[in-house]
Amino acid sequence: MKTFGTLVIALTNIFVVSMSNTAWTQDPTFTQFYSNPVYLNPALAGSSGCPRIALNYRNQWPQLTGNFVTYSAAFDTYAKNISGGIGIIAMHDQQGQGTIQTSMIGGVYSYNAKLSRKVSLMFGARAAYFQKFLDWDKLTFGDMIDPRRGFIYQTGDVIRGNGRHGFFDVSAGTVVFTKNFYCGLAAHHLNRPDESMILGDSRLPIRLTGHMGATIKLGQRGRYSSSTMLMPNIIYQYQNGFQEFNIGAYLRYESFTIGAWYRNRDAFILSLGISTEKFRVGYSYDLTVSNLGGVSGGSHEISMGINLKCKKKPKNFRKISCPSF
Repeated sequence: MKTFGTLVIALTNIFVVSMSNTAWTQDPTFTQFYSNPVYLNPALAGSSGCPRIALNYRNQWPQLTGNFVTYSAAFDTYAKNISGGIGIIAMHDQQGQGTIQTSMIGGVYSYNAKLSRKVSLMFGARAAYFQKFLDWDKLTFGDMIDPRRGFIYQTGDVIRGNGRHGFFDVSAGTVVFTKNFYCGLAAHHLNRPDESMILGDSRLPIRLTGHMGATIKLGQRGRYSSSTMLMPNIIYQYQNGFQEFNIGAYLRYESFTIGAWYRNRDAFILSLGISTEKFRVGYSYDLTVSNLGGVSGGSHEISMGINLKCKKKPKNFRKISCPSF
């Protein structure tokens, strides 16, 4: 008898192929939103003022055969001569044990401007190339199933297309911030490229992301030190009718950060992080509270950041106070 996970991925495969002429896919997202700032919003490139490297790994629903595994790596820095930040980002996503794979590499530029004595603006854009791959040999179809013995037959379905497709993609975003507050908006896939891996046309839907947060210093007097900070945040994402609303906060004490989030009546998220002047590492776990929770295994995510040697920061440069995890 096939496991529940196998049946899930079988149904997913049938759905993916049968809906090839309609855009239904969703982008990979990370729970540690600000540990990969360039992925969240291209306007955040160079926002730290110094060169930095961000590495991210996410394993969503590991107990299911059709789990999602995503890797990301990014580098960005502020460049004084262009009054903004530049960066490069790469991402690889695997679905259903490699049945569907997506790779991306992109370049990012952001412009940093002062709107007033206390308010600054960053505007950024990303140009990226995507490569999608569908392994037809791993697909399963309804005509392969015997009611008693499971998947024993050969499918009558025929391969359509070569299972590979590359396309160019454009994204943009903006962030407005002060010393202790920031809000931003990003729009990905502005050109709505065709992502179909088989015959037909499947336009990638625009993904909108809105994010807002603040930094509140606690107890400058009394038993807490000024290094204790509370960072409440809200992040909202929309793509093709699917919505994701995240609300939570980070609490930072010296080098240690803990965070708690609630997402869409679907998951509670807990995160832990340690950061120093040159290095940071974080771990988060999504505790699924929907009906899928008993069989999914939640989601695990690990992030790592490296702050490279920084030359003297540009005069009057304003660093945004986003959290690190």
